[in-house]
Amino acid sequence: MKLELLEILRCPQSGQRLKLEGDQLAEIDNGWLVTIDGRYRYPIRNRIPRFVPESNYADNFGMQWNHFRTTQLDSHSQHPISSNRFWGATGWQGTDLKGQWVLDAGCGAGRFAEVAAKAGAKIVALDYSSAVDACYSNLKHHSNLHVVQGDIYSLPFQREAFAFVYSLGVLQHTPDVRKAFESLPAMLQPEGKICVDYYEKSWRDYFHARFWLRPITKRMPQQTLFGMLRILVPIMLPLSRAVRRIPIVGKGLSRLVPVVNYEGILPLTRSQHDEWSLLDTFDWLGPKYDQPQTPATARLWMENAQLREIEILKVGHLVARGHK
Repeated sequence: MKLELLEILRCPQSGQRLKLEGDQLAEIDNGWLVTIDGRYRYPIRNRIPRFVPESNYADNFGMQWNHFRTTQLDSHSQHPISSNRFWGATGWQGTDLKGQWVLDAGCGAGRFAEVAAKAGAKIVALDYSSAVDACYSNLKHHSNLHVVQGDIYSLPFQREAFAFVYSLGVLQHTPDVRKAFESLPAMLQPEGKICVDYYEKSWRDYFHARFWLRPITKRMPQQTLFGMLRILVPIMLPLSRAVRRIPIVGKGLSRLVPVVNYEGILPLTRSQHDEWSLLDTFDWLGPKYDQPQTPATARLWMENAQLREIEILKVGHLVARGHK
């Protein structure tokens, strides 16, 4: 952990400032953060401050992102897939982020934190799961990176600490989506900007095989589910490709095949297509929570947070963005 992070870290239980236990003046590998009154203590392990229990509802994401540690990084795929999604969703410019505190709420393995770090942001990559270890391993060469394991419902930061806050591909997988969103605007500085996205709730969901299967798969041991998908995805993916090529009805029928298929959508090699398919099919079926939202709900939450210049748009996912 770098010392500059102490400027904005706060105890999530008491709101107090935190100090390091002992005299440490450089980057901290392992140690303890302690509140000023000494009542609360939080560990720093492998250079990451930890504010949550080691095992939690997001364990499947920790397993997922540590297995697919580099899959979705642009630096690994050699395609600007994550960059395009980040800049397209947020509408921000790289020059806006340079030197600013930026919060990535739900960083996973760091696909979007990498984009912000390259833009020169003082990026704080937060996740509830052990995905933080994958993120740190991927991006530790960025001197402007800070990784924190924390709870979106009880963020360990000073209020109004960040000029930019984003949460992409995350909120629908939390137990209470509204409450998760509502925790974020308080982190924004005056005039700060926020961007979140969700799966969009639609009548089409009822025709997607993943929603029929999730009542079963989300209760399965995650290692068992992953082992099954490693066998089944290489069988289902060619079937999905074949069905999708059927004239007129192929695209709709392919929704009945429970596998993610990016053929013709992402510029990946065949082996990368197979890897992304396995990753995102597991992401479909494994999470304990999967709660899409409507555009009306996304707007209402932004309005209730008294944000302005609100935009609700479709950029792959359902995107909501605005200013404080």
